[in-house]
Amino acid sequence: QVQLVESGGGLVQPGGSLRLSCEVSGSIFNNYARGWYRQAPGKQRELVAIISSGGSTNYADSVKGRFTISRDNAKNTVYLQMNSLKPEDTAVYYCNAVIQEKRFSNVAQYWGQGTQVVVSS
Repeated sequence: QVQLVESGGGLVQPGGSLRLSCEVSGSIFNNYARGWYRQAPGKQRELVAIISSGGSTNYADSVKGRFTISRDNAKNTVYLQMNSLKPEDTAVYYCNAVIQEKRFSNVAQYWGQGTQVVVSS
């Protein structure tokens, strides 16, 4: 059973930093794009950052220059380094992965359980 296990959320003051991690647990055949999304209270879930299997990245305009997404394919883990955090970054952050579980299985999208990030003084 493939699961995405997130960690690293918490409470931080404005201007501070946090690092989120998301590990794929379980046996998989291939791991394609990985991403981070977030959902603030009363708002729709939005894309924060995405990274391809080859390492190409894309960011939401609101986080460019402050957040960095990276991946360690050997560990099946993706990271989100968040610097210069602002109160408007407060949200539940969700990890996303496009995975092929077995050699002849379909590619499917998986989600983590979410980790809360609160930016407040």
